[in-house]
Amino acid sequence: MKFKTIISSTVLGAAMLAIPAAHADITLRHALTGEALDLSFAKKGGHTEKFKQFMQTGKNPYNGDEEAVKKGESLYMTGCSGCHGHEAEGKLGPGLADDYWTYPRGLTDQGLFEILFGGANGMMGPQYVNFSTDDMLHIMAFIRHIYKGDPKKAEWLK
Repeated sequence: MKFKTIISSTVLGAAMLAIPAAHADITLRHALTGEALDLSFAKKGGHTEKFKQFMQTGKNPYNGDEEAVKKGESLYMTGCSGCHGHEAEGKLGPGLADDYWTYPRGLTDQGLFEILFGGANGMMGPQYVNFSTDDMLHIMAFIRHIYKGDPKKAEWLK
């Protein structure tokens, strides 16, 4: 009887090892400290299916979605244009529509989200107090939409 149990356990264990592991969420890090971001501070209502998809891939599922870009533009104009300019040309904060990024991780969707959520140097505070995580993805879609730089340098397009 014990022999059967040992064999059954061994077969079951081997079968479990053969099952591919579920794809884990990406780890979001603070742009300045590198510490893991605590998403529990996020405004409620932002953990949509699209946000969950982003957390699996690190790619913004709203990129190229016209409705999402329009919503992102409205959110950007309300909360970001005062510092970054109405066309993301830069004012108090850096421009966001060209090839230069103060934080090179902003070249990726994951990195841009990290900057938005956790804040950066200077006056750029954490935006989780102003926007939900889903709102941030919409803003990012708008920023990507107005990009005027070299498409070869656009990491989010790869």
